[in-house]
Amino acid sequence: MCKRINILGSPMDSMTMEQSITRCLEWCADEHPAHTLITLNASILMMMRGNQALHDACTSGDVIVPDGVPMVWASHLLGTPLAGRVAGVELMQRLFEASHRERLRIFLLGAKQEVIDTLQSICADQYPGMVIAGVRNGYFNESMYPEVIRQIRESQSDILFIGMPTPFKETWGERHRDEFNTSVIIGVGGSFDVVAGFVKRAPVWMQKAGMEWFWRLMMEPRKLWKRYLVTNSQFLYYLGLEVVRRRLLRR
Repeated sequence: MCKRINILGSPMDSMTMEQSITRCLEWCADEHPAHTLITLNASILMMMRGNQALHDACTSGDVIVPDGVPMVWASHLLGTPLAGRVAGVELMQRLFEASHRERLRIFLLGAKQEVIDTLQSICADQYPGMVIAGVRNGYFNESMYPEVIRQIRESQSDILFIGMPTPFKETWGERHRDEFNTSVIIGVGGSFDVVAGFVKRAPVWMQKAGMEWFWRLMMEPRKLWKRYLVTNSQFLYYLGLEVVRRRLLRR
């Protein structure tokens, strides 16, 4: 049983990568579908404060893990340490490996068509035991939701990876989770682009230093400057307030 703690108003599960993978595989063997695993970083945590639908979707997750070293650091500062980081892109790749062994059915939803085509080809080459039950690019509007949901449902997939931005991946996945008829739903953001080789991931030293956000900002400054600079500043502000509050309470 993992420990659930609270980080700046959001529940978080203290689980390792291995425990997260095991839990997902247990869900795949469960008769009751529609389990969600949410990966939270500092940016998403701050977005939740001003977006009630996103807050509700994230906090409704069956498992909520920290996708970001700053989240782990924050948990230590607050005196409720998390087991470690569970990066979405690494979790997805590890589940690809597990799906190869277990012959699980995977649905890939999101990204541009060329990205998802390349990812599908990579998966077929590297994980031949994994069954790609369905793919769909991320370019669809609200009128197409029923068609996309039907495609996912009829694929009879075990795991649905949603490679789309926040807040869509969390809110849309939560809103329709019972319609997908899939065991596990995981939002993985831009992970498709990384694994397919369209976006280069930060060097390992930057990942360990908690600076992966800065690497992403350098890669896409126009797209991400507000998200990272504003939300990271907010995160540090609220974290500082909470650290002071807890220390005063212990006096």
